[in-house]
Amino acid sequence: MATSGARSSRLGGLGQWWGVIAAALLIAAWINRAAGPVVVATLSGLVLIWCFFQAPVTCGAPVRGREDGCRNNATGLLMGCHIRQHRWQKLKMLILRRQVREFCSGLFSDGKATLVTLAALGSFLSGLVAFIPGTALG
Repeated sequence: MATSGARSSRLGGLGQWWGVIAAALLIAAWINRAAGPVVVATLSGLVLIWCFFQAPVTCGAPVRGREDGCRNNATGLLMGCHIRQHRWQKLKMLILRRQVREFCSGLFSDGKATLVTLAALGSFLSGLVAFIPGTALG
């Protein structure tokens, strides 16, 4: 039996978007001010994990003959697409000093990657600021 390629989970494919809900709750926690720094730091960590490992972006692993890299769908900024070698290439780009610049330029390669990168940076800074005395929380 042929399938359409859609995810057949209980949530119908929306399970990959839980990070957006966590980001909305993080924004609400900053606006409400009733949530403590532990809640803000926890939500910031969840959004950061979603951005690194589950957000839908393009792969971008280096491919021979293509300047922009692999165009397959990938999950997260640190993970590659379904090709196992691309996952290793993306992780290796973080370790090898010569390829860190290429990895960082890939973070802003298209609209999806830029949005997920900015969400990751914002949630990281949010988690740090939550524990600094005298900031908006408290």
